[in-house]
Amino acid sequence: MNLPPHFTKTVTSTFTGGAEWLTHLPNLLAECERRWDLTVQPTNFTLSYNYVAPATLADGTEIVLKVGVPNRELRTEIEALRLYAGRGCVRLLDADPEQGVLLLARLHPGEMLTTLTDDDEATRIAALAMQTLWWQLPAEHNFPSVADWGDGLAELREAFGGGTGPFEGRLVDTAVSLFTDLLASSDEPVLLHGDLHHYNILSSSDGWQVIDPKGVVGEPAYEVGALLRNPIATIFDEPDLKGITARRLDILAETLSIDRERMRQWSLAQAVLSVWWSYEDGGDSADWELTMRLANVLLEVS
Repeated sequence: MNLPPHFTKTVTSTFTGGAEWLTHLPNLLAECERRWDLTVQPTNFTLSYNYVAPATLADGTEIVLKVGVPNRELRTEIEALRLYAGRGCVRLLDADPEQGVLLLARLHPGEMLTTLTDDDEATRIAALAMQTLWWQLPAEHNFPSVADWGDGLAELREAFGGGTGPFEGRLVDTAVSLFTDLLASSDEPVLLHGDLHHYNILSSSDGWQVIDPKGVVGEPAYEVGALLRNPIATIFDEPDLKGITARRLDILAETLSIDRERMRQWSLAQAVLSVWWSYEDGGDSADWELTMRLANVLLEVS
């Protein structure tokens, strides 16, 4: 298969057995075609951690096939999609968690929220999308918590012998302190998307729909961090990033009725955690340096 170099690098650097999985990928796709009587088409989607391609069922229904190295995150995505059952989120048609396979409804026209040029409007749409996904947790579930994710900051310290390596010590210290304080005073936890931003909100015949939920347990104020860091391809070219970030926080606070300062603090802590994840996954320094820039902005926003 003629796979994008960035995709192969991400899979091999992120997942144990990633190189072997890539070798087996053509066989896995063929197995999916036989099992579900579908035809996989050449992909025209941007690939990151999973292989995603359009496909057609035997009756002509257009779907999306998503396959990835089997891991906890894919399993919790499947669990979240089953709970959402198509309400505000793309519908899961079938899945095999052990094989890392998801069959998803195809959204049309399927354009990302990045197509909107009015940032205020996009922020409001994202806020409304968030609200549709904040579900009461079932009695039994396998979702990680925000506290589990926050443990990554301890791993950062351990990786650098108690220091912060290439990351600004002031920001890491602030993030650790914020995680501790915010977790201790959190509101009632709900099911969050966990990575809700412009690239994961698509247009459809039923309005804007969300894709790729991580599925994480935490208070709603935690959810906005990913949105503030995106769209990563353009937001950091804005001459007044501080002003835009402040305006977004204003809109989110008004639309969601959530304390603005609490969202700012969570977003700062989450930005530093995101930087560590990028570094840990072998990401380019140019990517996490941009995110650290936003962390500094969030430190200064009033």
